[in-house]
Amino acid sequence: MRLAVVEDDDGVGDALVEAFTARGHHADRMRRGADLLIAHRGYDAIVLDLGLPDADGLTVLRQLREVSAVPVVILTARSDERSIVRGLRGGADDYVVKPPRIVELLARIENVTRRAAAATTPSSRVVASGDVRVDLEARRVEVAGVEIPLTTKEFELVEALLERPGAAVSRQQLMDRIWGDAFVAVSRSLDVHMTGLRAKLDRPGLITTIRGYGYRWGE
Repeated sequence: MRLAVVEDDDGVGDALVEAFTARGHHADRMRRGADLLIAHRGYDAIVLDLGLPDADGLTVLRQLREVSAVPVVILTARSDERSIVRGLRGGADDYVVKPPRIVELLARIENVTRRAAAATTPSSRVVASGDVRVDLEARRVEVAGVEIPLTTKEFELVEALLERPGAAVSRQQLMDRIWGDAFVAVSRSLDVHMTGLRAKLDRPGLITTIRGYGYRWGE
């Protein structure tokens, strides 16, 4: 595997690179979140510390998830429940508290890379509602045969609603899933993205507002 180790502590970072290399993997060391965002392509997995010198690791993770689905294992000293939950909801594939056991850490990395490989296997996850066609694997939406360009957040809204077509999904669930933490997400952001999504689809009634609760896909 080709691994990126994003860790500003020289002792920890060098030890991880040495351990991974000794087990037959290629490991590159990065010290800043900005380095990862510039050079994330081509890696099989990323080991990400949260206490970075230029930005909080959770912020780096969210920015990375805007452009890449590369598997990420957070490796940090933060062991409180809130940090763990925010890390996983923010897009991490796994969360390990320092100091790590190398064998366990590698097993977790191998596990998330296997899951990522399975997720990219071609399938027929296509949902049609009238003349609206959503290809969940290809992340494409077509209306009357014409592809509609959606932003990442807009597609994530579609994806969340389509997990249970016809069932109501609460605003809190949507904010929690898409923005990472329902307690800090700005409710107005959901409204803005939902308005934009509906305008692009131009199919009144396809996404129904459940007053005082949330939204539903379909009648």
